[in-house]
Amino acid sequence: MRYLNVGSKGPYVMQIQSILKKLGYFNSKIDGIYGPKTADAVKKFQHDYGLFISGGVDFITWDILDRYIYGFDNYRIQEGDTLYKIAKLYATDIDLIRSANPNVNELNLQNSSYIVVPYKIDIVPIDIEYTYEICQKIIKGLKVRYPFIEIGSAGKSVLGKNLDYVCIGTGPNKVFINAAHHAIEWITTPLVLKFAEDLLKRNINDSYLMGHRIRDVLNRTSLYVVPMVNPDGVDLANEGLNNKNPYYDELISFHNKGVNFHSQWKANIRGVDLNKNYPANWENEKAQEIAEGITKPAPAEFGGDFPLSEPETIGMVGFTNRNGFDLTIAYHTQGKVIYWAYGSSTPNKARAYAEKFQKVSGYTLKGNPSDAAYAGYKDWFIETHKKPGFTVEAGIGANPLLIEQFGQIYRDNELLMFSALL
Repeated sequence: MRYLNVGSKGPYVMQIQSILKKLGYFNSKIDGIYGPKTADAVKKFQHDYGLFISGGVDFITWDILDRYIYGFDNYRIQEGDTLYKIAKLYATDIDLIRSANPNVNELNLQNSSYIVVPYKIDIVPIDIEYTYEICQKIIKGLKVRYPFIEIGSAGKSVLGKNLDYVCIGTGPNKVFINAAHHAIEWITTPLVLKFAEDLLKRNINDSYLMGHRIRDVLNRTSLYVVPMVNPDGVDLANEGLNNKNPYYDELISFHNKGVNFHSQWKANIRGVDLNKNYPANWENEKAQEIAEGITKPAPAEFGGDFPLSEPETIGMVGFTNRNGFDLTIAYHTQGKVIYWAYGSSTPNKARAYAEKFQKVSGYTLKGNPSDAAYAGYKDWFIETHKKPGFTVEAGIGANPLLIEQFGQIYRDNELLMFSALL
């Protein structure tokens, strides 16, 4: 846990600003710069919670803020309590409490026992830059608030971080959506996490989307989400280079040559472009790289020394093979394009799905990009499993896309992702 104070910068300052804004303490722009306005907001929060008023986020202040970051509190039942009284005390919805406590008999609450009380706030922030730690907290919070979901690891990164996944639904039809193969395309992580959270909220509220009852959809289909395929790369892009990183010497050489990690780093921590490392005509991809003078690890475009040279791609292939997905979507940025084909391996029904996605998103359909025609996850999935696979390039502009674009990106893609479940 890191201490934050005036002068601190980065994603964790944004996280503090975001949660304090949700709670009504911070009314300025979320910019990741810990200035006087952020310190004043922290002081007000510390005052209201009886903490030492320093204006800095120490471990005690973090502990209280984490309740809201994770999205729940643990409440000890007292004499005369009912779920209605507890919901009123926390200004939350009783359905949220019921969902988080499936084994609790609300007609016979046991004194001195504990229940989970979710706050009536969303826990997927859509106004901050992401890191692996932020992503992990969200997934853990979702699991507590919605204990019927499955979470786990699809594999490991070079630095040993989990490729976390979330599974929602119990149906035999299996859909897999993944994001952030590329470090500076991290905005796809909140995109898929926000979709998962909204789906879970609609499920417990027994609501509909596009005329379909969510509970019925999730009885037919299981949605698997890996929100951050490249956690080491995302952390490098958004947190910067730490001298404790085992690849420090190699990475600092890129920095010294003028590489900006925040705006140029797509690769994993070893300089391998993960979406060029899959065994789908990898040799052709390698020939293209050599022709372009790319022969060694780089911020982008280097597909590795051999296919599946990286633990991240090994994890994704193994996870896909174990689960036998019926359809996959790999999210990238940018261009507002849906790539749906891969030569003669493309299944007949892929076009129908692609046209459905185009209709609800407004994105353009293309067969395959000329500059990335081989060795991508979508390419490997189609070639190996002969089922529909898609690469969606969300948003438009120069990577990394600004978080201010998130609202439009989500509006464009929410129904696209939901259509994949139908």
